[in-house]
Amino acid sequence: MLKSKTFMKKTRTGRVLKIVREHYLRDDITCGCQGCEECQQTSPVLQVEPILQSSLCATPHYLMPDTNVLLHQIDILEDPVIQNVILLQTVLQEARRRSAPVYKRIRDLTNNTEKFFYTFTNEHHRETYIEQEKGETANDRNDRAIRTAAKWYTDHIKKSENMANFQVLLITNDRKNKEKAVEEGIVAYTCEEYVKSLVANPELVDRLASVSDEQNEIESGKIIFPEHLPLSKLQQGIKSGTYVQGTFRASRDNYLEATVWVHGDSEENKEIILQGLRNMNRAMQEDIVAVQLLEKENWVAPSSVVLQDEGETDDIESIDEKEKMLKTGGQNNTKPSGKVVGIIKRSWRPYCGMLAKSQIKESTRHLFTPADRRIPRVRIETRQSSNLEGQRIIVAIDGWPRNSRYPNGHFVKNLGAAGDKETETEVLLLEHDVPHQPFSQVVLSFLPQMPWTITPEDMRNRIDLRHLYICSVDPPGCTDIDDALHCRQLDNGNLEVGVHIADVSHFIRPGTALDQESANRGTTVYLCEKRIDMVPELLSSNLCSLRSEVDRLAFSCIWELSQDAKIINTKFTKSVINSKASLTYAQAQMRIDSPAMNDEITKSLRLLNKLAKILKKKRIDNGALTLSSPEVRFHMDSETHDPIDLQTKELQETNSMVEEFMLLANISVAQKIYDEFPEYALLRKHPAPPPANYDILVKAAKSKNLEIKCDSAKALADSLDKAASPEFPYLNTLLRILATRCMMQAVYFCSGMDNDFLHYGLASPIYTHFTSPIRRYADIIVHRLLAVTVGADSTYPDLTDKHKLSDICKNINYRHKMAQYSQRASVSYHTQLFFKNKGIMSEEGYILFVRKNAIVVLIPKFGLEGTVFFEEKNKAKPKIVYNDEIPSLKVENATFYMFDKVKVKISLDASNIQHQKIRMELIEPEIPGITALSDGDQRNANGEPTLKKSKLGN
Repeated sequence: MLKSKTFMKKTRTGRVLKIVREHYLRDDITCGCQGCEECQQTSPVLQVEPILQSSLCATPHYLMPDTNVLLHQIDILEDPVIQNVILLQTVLQEARRRSAPVYKRIRDLTNNTEKFFYTFTNEHHRETYIEQEKGETANDRNDRAIRTAAKWYTDHIKKSENMANFQVLLITNDRKNKEKAVEEGIVAYTCEEYVKSLVANPELVDRLASVSDEQNEIESGKIIFPEHLPLSKLQQGIKSGTYVQGTFRASRDNYLEATVWVHGDSEENKEIILQGLRNMNRAMQEDIVAVQLLEKENWVAPSSVVLQDEGETDDIESIDEKEKMLKTGGQNNTKPSGKVVGIIKRSWRPYCGMLAKSQIKESTRHLFTPADRRIPRVRIETRQSSNLEGQRIIVAIDGWPRNSRYPNGHFVKNLGAAGDKETETEVLLLEHDVPHQPFSQVVLSFLPQMPWTITPEDMRNRIDLRHLYICSVDPPGCTDIDDALHCRQLDNGNLEVGVHIADVSHFIRPGTALDQESANRGTTVYLCEKRIDMVPELLSSNLCSLRSEVDRLAFSCIWELSQDAKIINTKFTKSVINSKASLTYAQAQMRIDSPAMNDEITKSLRLLNKLAKILKKKRIDNGALTLSSPEVRFHMDSETHDPIDLQTKELQETNSMVEEFMLLANISVAQKIYDEFPEYALLRKHPAPPPANYDILVKAAKSKNLEIKCDSAKALADSLDKAASPEFPYLNTLLRILATRCMMQAVYFCSGMDNDFLHYGLASPIYTHFTSPIRRYADIIVHRLLAVTVGADSTYPDLTDKHKLSDICKNINYRHKMAQYSQRASVSYHTQLFFKNKGIMSEEGYILFVRKNAIVVLIPKFGLEGTVFFEEKNKAKPKIVYNDEIPSLKVENATFYMFDKVKVKISLDASNIQHQKIRMELIEPEIPGITALSDGDQRNANGEPTLKKSKLGN
């Protein structure tokens, strides 16, 4: 033991703990080199014959990067050609503290046996540990520790005869650290020097992160952006109220406008508008920024102008002219406005996109256009531009100098040809941060061995329900069946109803690699032609799937209900079941409707359907909302897998039947786990929308002489029921679609961290998710809580830590949102493929929204939306009059109202291969020269894609 440190610490409860920290040094830590004769090691990591050939170092060598190289040049280190790397404990600890995402990537490298990355615990090695000297900064001490380890390695490997010509290269971009290393006899290079010396791998140069912002600014004297304030000043300003902290959200439709969502509980100035490049001051999507509010006379109104960045032709002078166009709103429409004074935390990630076509083919400097319109173009240097033309690539951002119109970055990876299905799916998943890599061998090692059978140990605390006539009802082709139902009449005249849910938590134990991977993924993602599983297929489609005619472990919620669906009592138990039938919704409906069928499963379905109708009426009477949103289904060609038909889904009674019992189970379980764990229950809430959200719905209804009341969920539900027109049957559906757009997002939360439990859409005071543990991690946590309440399992520390549960909720909320957006993007892509194959079509639609210079048209047949703009570039502008009170738009002699029927011509505009659009041309009423561009993406008032699903419970 080198040293011992003792200190006292006071806990939250007031207890005083004595903390003892001891630092141990060892003699038996090996160097990891395969050819070392000094170390007695059984499984060396570093190869005897390194494969890299450097013009700077002709002898075999190992690389030892310092912290900054690890953090900023991770893309270089991840390249397959980079092998035999020594990662020091000092470097890893600092990297972990400074960047969790990069640290995770580093750990993935060390776990990859083909990369030969060795972690050397220099902080516990007797000959490499150093103490911090008096007056020495922590950073200088760490640099000295890195040099000490590099010197030890250099001397150590030369003691072995077969490694006498080996060298250890210290890779550092710190000039002072490099100079001191050379003085001490250590071979040291910058990352750029070393990478450029790899003559056999010139492509690596493209992956070098560019130099710092300060160095870039020296190159050109013209400053475009204000300087960012240092973090210390930002924190002082936020504390004093001079600045406010919030999340930057760029506009999809106007690159010169953004909003900042202010953090905190205050409703005042919750959203701040930023207009103009200088006021946005190099902030990017999801950055945490500090904003200074402008004087009230300088506040602006949100602009309705659509502006797309035109690249190099968009110089600062032309941008200044465009910014003047934005300031056209009346004084009554102004909102709190501000300017970014500093960046608190960057949210940069690798971005997918394409290189803009360069005017100079020989140039190495190029503009990269991201797939996400909210991200600015990025300047990169690459010598591969001719090979990358027409390819989807990944680029990482390195910095954004004050004198540059765009940020600087570097090429990371080529994904493949634009338009290729596999490539486009990869882009879609990467852009929505969907974890989709194959499950690692470490994760798979925690799966049960096959063949698997139910053992007596599995039957502990579990009842046998294999005699019951249980069946599942799901969409066609469903293989991850996580719920099944039964209903039978009891001797006392009441009905027994059971909801049986796959017992996934039996197979996924807390703290294992399988559990951690499932928690990170958070949810299964369903794309149009593939599924990204949350859990490995052995569980999702086999051992946990409640398929028919096989024994399966389940968690059952069983009620005794009266004939009018009143709950007499409820029982929760782990069980083993044997489903008697796996039905589709259509098959179940056919059984219910067929007088010729009277088997036990059919009788059960009829009883369930009867009870479900009663339960649904009770919910609606209580104020639950029945909303609407177009939901489409693609029919794929069996050979090409291209969509050959596209139609909106038709819902059967059986859809509603299953939904009602899933809702009832979720509500029953929510109450049970909250009663037992009032501080640690994982629940789901749906906040009531702010009154302003309903303005457009109320105005739209008023324009059709209908009244929508929004005082409560029940008032809204009742008025939507009454808002019908015999002459216009689809009007009620349009109103419900519009009402869906007014809603807030439902979220998971920990009961000990919140006091608002209401699920507004379901009109339920408490709610959770219990019924889909194969595809949602939230349900696994709920199963674990419920298992403890019924004595079927034991608790563990993280399950009763509300802060850790709250972190889990944040992640699954994020993953759930990204899954929804990626599913919408998949529908959009396949819609484009459909119209590409179909050519031009004419269809009827309805005006869903009226804008100041456009109308948004919904095509019910395809669940597709397109925006018809009445002002086009290089064309004469028509006379337009917009009425906000009765949402309408007069264009020349035609007036457009919300919900008016129109006819449009639909085709695919593939002129921009990266941002292909569904193009609509107005046919009736005819206004010459008016067309629309759409990506088929439904958006709410905040510009975010809305959901296809109409089930508020999900």
